[in-house]
Amino acid sequence: MDFRLTEDQEALRTGIRDFCDGRVGVDQLRELEGEASVDAGLWGELAEMGVFSLRQPESSGGVGLGMADAVVVFAELGRRLVPGPLVWTHLAAGVVDGAGAGEAVVGGIDATGGGSGPWLVEHLDRLDALLVLRDDGVWSLDPKQLAVKSAGLPLDPHTPMYLLESLPRGERIGDAQAATQLRLEGAALVAAQMLGISEATLELANDYAKRREQFGRAIGSFQSIKHMLADMFVRQQVARAAVYAAGATIDDPVVGDVARAVASAKIVAGEAALKNARACIQIHGGMGYTWEIPAHYYLKRAWVCENLFGTVEEHADHLAADLAARV
Repeated sequence: MDFRLTEDQEALRTGIRDFCDGRVGVDQLRELEGEASVDAGLWGELAEMGVFSLRQPESSGGVGLGMADAVVVFAELGRRLVPGPLVWTHLAAGVVDGAGAGEAVVGGIDATGGGSGPWLVEHLDRLDALLVLRDDGVWSLDPKQLAVKSAGLPLDPHTPMYLLESLPRGERIGDAQAATQLRLEGAALVAAQMLGISEATLELANDYAKRREQFGRAIGSFQSIKHMLADMFVRQQVARAAVYAAGATIDDPVVGDVARAVASAKIVAGEAALKNARACIQIHGGMGYTWEIPAHYYLKRAWVCENLFGTVEEHADHLAADLAARV
């Protein structure tokens, strides 16, 4: 497969990047902390750009693109830490009325593999619908009918968390195969967001290393900093290949094993996001640990994404079991 972007994909990425750079800068991120994280105006603009209806057919009012295009878009959203349940609302387009048009904000819980709760739900106070993925299918719940409480001060200031003690069955809107597919697609999109985090933290660290001087020299000229930046670059390059491969494989399952490609993307992009975010903070030195430097936003979002649609460890276990079965 050729993972190089086409001219149309390059234009798509440029359009989303320009929008995110202008609309969700550092100052806007500070304004969107807490309950304001799902901004109605920003949500509507994302919908107008086709973020949520990207993979819906044109006959249904969508853009008619594929997962290979979606991972490009979500990498840019991750690069600028655009807040809100973007992945769940994108997945819900065509399933929940109004999701694709941005009229409904949709969240979700991945309850595949069992579990008895309690459940953590992101942005529950702003949701119009809550999807639950179970081993036996996809279920829809009305968030307003659920007994919830705040989980307290969130780790990521742009991702308020709520605690759900019990999980009603709700209305079944999809079978087990649909739940499996949505989980795979969700993991691929989250991996794309983590790719964006790894790219952005490299850019932040590299820019700072060129500007910050010690002993009369830019710190980027020091060998130890060069090695850190080189490692960051390699990680995000490998993550990009894995994420693009997952998107292409979902679009055309004939070319490879979809579950393996998605698991690989979540593992590689997850490690790249976490390690690059930590390295970015370290290169900034003492300033990197302050609230004024945006590096902390990226590490906190990487921690949140790590737990969506399966952790790195869970996907690694899946790959190990798959390889063992092939021996």
